[in-house]
Amino acid sequence: MAGITAARPPHLYVLDDLTLQGSPEVWAQQVVAAFNKYHADVVVAEANQGGEMVTAVLQQVQRHLPVRLVRATRGKLVRAEPVSIVYEQGRGHHVGRFQELEDELCQYEPGDPSPNRLDALVWAGTQLLESRGGARSTG
Repeated sequence: MAGITAARPPHLYVLDDLTLQGSPEVWAQQVVAAFNKYHADVVVAEANQGGEMVTAVLQQVQRHLPVRLVRATRGKLVRAEPVSIVYEQGRGHHVGRFQELEDELCQYEPGDPSPNRLDALVWAGTQLLESRGGARSTG
């Protein structure tokens, strides 16, 4: 779960790391609960990993849930660059301690298995940075 300020330049905030392994019903319930808890604007989901099925499962839990599907067309490191720059500039913040996320951010090397938490942060951060006009939070 992430949010962004309206300041120029914007600051990115990680509000929660809700990564879990579970059935579609379990993860959909968690996503919808977080969406409502944080009064999010949209859920960002990677289309490469289930596409429209992800939207359908989420909307079975909460009808009309706004879902933005994103598709990986560039390599992971290229996708991560804009978010990485925000952190390098001191504009990336964690509201709390997210040890597993922080470990992935520090330890990932190209060729390693895909890091779930890092991927989620990159997708959320990218969407927020691209749409920063008024975005509060995104899952």
